[in-house]
Amino acid sequence: MNYPYWELTTWGGGFFIALIAVVHVYVAHFAVGGGLFLVLTEARGHRLKDQGLLDYTRRHTKFFLLLTMVFGGLTGVAIWLTISLLHPAATSILIHTFVFAWATEWVCFVAEIVALFVYYYTFGKMEPRRHLMIGWLYFIFAWLSLVIIGGIIAFMLTSGGWPASGDFWDGFLNPSFVPSVAFRTFLALVLAGVYGLLTATAQADPGLRTRLVRWCAAWLLAPFLLMLATGWWYLAALPDEPRQMILRLNPEMAPVMQTLVLTASALFLGGLALAFRLPRSASQGLALVLLIIGLFYMGSFEWLREAGRRPHIIAGHMYSNSLTPAQMERTQREGLLKLAKWSKIKEVSEDNRQAAGRELYNLLCSPCHSLGGPMNNLLARTAKYGLVGLDSQLDGMGKLLGYMPPFAGNLEERRALAAFIALGLHGKTAKPAAYQPPQMPTPAPAFDAAQDEYLLLAWPQRNLAAFSDALPAWVLLPPGNGLRALLIQRGEAPQIVGEGVEISHRLEQGQSTLAGVLAWQVEGKSHGANGLAASPYPPAGGFNPYPLVELKAKDQKTGRVLAATSAVLPTSSEMGCKNCHGGGWRREGLAGVAPATAQDVLAVHDRINRTKLADQAKSGQPVRCAQCHADPAQAAPGDGQRLSLSAAMHGFHANYLTKRGEEACGYCHPSDPAGATRAYRGLHLEMGLGCTDCHGFLEDHALGLLKGQADKPRAAALMAHLRPRAGLSLQEIKPRQPWQSLPDCLACHQDYAAPTANSAFNAWVDKPGDLFAARGDQAGVRCAACHGPAHALYPAVNPYGPGRDVIQPRQYQGNALPLGAAKNCKVCHTVDMDSEAHHPNSLRPVRSLPAEGP
Repeated sequence: MNYPYWELTTWGGGFFIALIAVVHVYVAHFAVGGGLFLVLTEARGHRLKDQGLLDYTRRHTKFFLLLTMVFGGLTGVAIWLTISLLHPAATSILIHTFVFAWATEWVCFVAEIVALFVYYYTFGKMEPRRHLMIGWLYFIFAWLSLVIIGGIIAFMLTSGGWPASGDFWDGFLNPSFVPSVAFRTFLALVLAGVYGLLTATAQADPGLRTRLVRWCAAWLLAPFLLMLATGWWYLAALPDEPRQMILRLNPEMAPVMQTLVLTASALFLGGLALAFRLPRSASQGLALVLLIIGLFYMGSFEWLREAGRRPHIIAGHMYSNSLTPAQMERTQREGLLKLAKWSKIKEVSEDNRQAAGRELYNLLCSPCHSLGGPMNNLLARTAKYGLVGLDSQLDGMGKLLGYMPPFAGNLEERRALAAFIALGLHGKTAKPAAYQPPQMPTPAPAFDAAQDEYLLLAWPQRNLAAFSDALPAWVLLPPGNGLRALLIQRGEAPQIVGEGVEISHRLEQGQSTLAGVLAWQVEGKSHGANGLAASPYPPAGGFNPYPLVELKAKDQKTGRVLAATSAVLPTSSEMGCKNCHGGGWRREGLAGVAPATAQDVLAVHDRINRTKLADQAKSGQPVRCAQCHADPAQAAPGDGQRLSLSAAMHGFHANYLTKRGEEACGYCHPSDPAGATRAYRGLHLEMGLGCTDCHGFLEDHALGLLKGQADKPRAAALMAHLRPRAGLSLQEIKPRQPWQSLPDCLACHQDYAAPTANSAFNAWVDKPGDLFAARGDQAGVRCAACHGPAHALYPAVNPYGPGRDVIQPRQYQGNALPLGAAKNCKVCHTVDMDSEAHHPNSLRPVRSLPAEGP
């Protein structure tokens, strides 16, 4: 924030650090272990009076000097240059905190240079004992350099008590200091043998080559088990957070860990082969292969170590974007661009949104990511996201997946960065044009108020039955809605007719062959059927989420038709998984989960949770989400160990969709007002109420579900970063169960009167029978029979035809208002009523829309 940035695109900062650092560290460890190798090899030559061995040592010393001092020195300078440009703030902390350690290391390094030059140029010219002393001095100073630098590097992974105290020794003598130095020491000895094999196999004398290969192989093998043991000690010494980041939390580390294991095994087996089987036939090609394997081993180890400190560059003190937690709080509040000293843009506006996004990319992303480069390619990682998905990913950074820091800017800056990547780099559109649904014909069933003895009411069990349409990959919700019907015999004292009648149902012609008879439900005082798998895909093509179902009530004895009506049976597959998982719509460009989207959902689940659901789906076994996650809507008990389907889905995604209104609901549910379904309609919509007024903001909605399952393992983690938004504290948000603890209508409509509040969040029904879909009035008539389903309350305007949701009000009373509204009691009673037989305030004036309705 306080330094200029190095603008990188194709290569990215991560590539340069990885390339230079791994090569330098590989050579630097050889500089330590190789020093001891020189001394002991020379001593062995003197002891055995083996001139060939002494001559080899001298030649190997020249190779050693050129590689470690010249090439190693250049790569060391390159590391300082690279980290100073990419992470100047962190580099400054390392310099100022450990200035005396660096000074000591530089003294040791100068001593190394002098000792090595003296050792090489006096080889064979100095008395052996004194020459060996020079070699020992070199090794001691080289090992002390490893100790000092190892302590500083370990500090970046485990800073110990330094963030609180700022004390040199708290930082240097950190928890991983001793095990890391021990591991690196034995690794240096192993690498001495690996490098030695490269020069040993070049010897022309077969006998000398055999002796040297076995000697170098012994160097590789002898410390190998100690290297593995101290490596395990190193891992065990790490705090739980970085250890879990290496072993489990960061899914990118699985192939790196596999590389570490495979290369370690290859080094050991190669050493065994050269020691016992192939010393005579050993070639420089084989030695070179081992040298390359060693480089990959070193690279995978360093990669794991770097990953362990994510999302920090200095554990507990500075994030990888070079901001401290205190600075992060300020930039999130005031804006990063405003506080960044070298930023050309200080505030996001409509005119500079793309330029501001690029500036934010350079400040926050480019030190690690590239644009089309070989490492951490941001283009590849973000290709599947649209603007909504990318903004959500930035919102969720640093929460559930801890290997990225939180986004460091304010809301407008986050949107600008999302726009730069999604619209500027990928060329995607900000928002598709609103869909214009076709206007479908609506039947007008006959009814003669003067002659007809019966009226038939019908309504869907759910306002809209959403299903996933993601087969053969997975099933989140299967297709199927319920249908309820009520036959009323009109008169001064109307009667609900249950026995002796047959109510048949059939989807409108051309939709489906779905037909049947509704069963009388004594407890519910209505006829009904569940799981009617209506389809939003008409056989002739197109998309219709509101197919009509035709109903007829007949006398079972005579077969006489008593009444007939129609109602919509809403069903939709418009689930917005594509917003974050790529792909597109599966059907008609409007709905359904495309195969690419469905596969990505499983791949992300596997990556985060270490499951193998994608393989299961590919084997022909679709994944049924409710098999593990309980879902009352499907009567699925789950496995009892995991969160319910609703708690898991809302709890996870709420972390990526914070500080939003009902648009967050429309990203996933078929309620987008510009979408193809527009499931939320009716009186409440016309009165200006949204999803959040009853169900709460997404964070609050999720917190209620998660508190209802606080005993489940993942609940606490999903709740950790969610902050209540309804003006309530976390303690005040009531736990709830999905599909059962829903808003109580009487929270607003106290005593059935005009609403006294405009929010029913946190006012859940006490029991399932109090749900709007199950509640009845004093006469036993279901609320939905007269008022329509909860999300399409009369007078509702259906996007596929204004009268499609209000067929029965129009049929029986000539308007779209609730049945009997405006004292229109003659619909059922055939006479005017002056008593409120159904519920209190049922005769009050209608305050909603004009009586004629839509």
